Amino acid sequence: MKFRTMLLFGAPGSGKGTLGKSLGTIPHFFHCACGDVFRSLRKDTPMGKVFEQYSSRGQLVPDGPTVEIWQEFIQRSIAEGRFQPDRDTLLLDGIPRNVAQAELLEDALEVVAVIHLACDRPEVLIERLQRRAFKEGRVDDTDLQVIRHRLETYERETRPVLEYYPAQRVHRVDASPSPMQVLHEVLGRLLEVPEAVNPR
Repeated sequence: MKFRTMLLFGAPGSGKGTLGKSLGTIPHFFHCACGDVFRSLRKDTPMGKVFEQYSSRGQLVPDGPTVEIWQEFIQRSIAEGRFQPDRDTLLLDGIPRNVAQAELLEDALEVVAVIHLACDRPEVLIERLQRRAFKEGRVDDTDLQVIRHRLETYERETRPVLEYYPAQRVHRVDASPSPMQVLHEVLGRLLEVPEAVNPR
């Protein structure tokens, strides 16, 4: 069985996490942020040790283990009754991170929509990331050089994922306005995608 899925897509600072948390409060939507999945791993578990091995060196977890960690989380969420794939739409944030991951997930996901939070003003993204870094204590993200590297990595590795999915499933939304305005726009778009919002 493929999971009915909507991808939340955009550069760091575009508001994927904020949007995902808001949509995740709506019945029949289950929000899964890959970053939160990684941060919730216990260090004494096999997958936790894999994550620690790479993150401690400032490296991204390779595609294979990333997908495996995600699959374990999803299966646990199903077993605990938090995600009911026969009724719920899966909201994915932070995965697939590149085309290779999209290919690895092809057999697991039925992607009905891609919400592309687009922002043509890098200074907006940088300001948001720095503000979030101070608020959440992510010290590295206050460094302008680190932020620019993350944005460059997104353009090089992640943005091509948009072209992996059919153009008619990709919905471009301006990420510059307030979170409330972005949510309003996204909800309007979703009403045009009945397979994403109607329970099975």
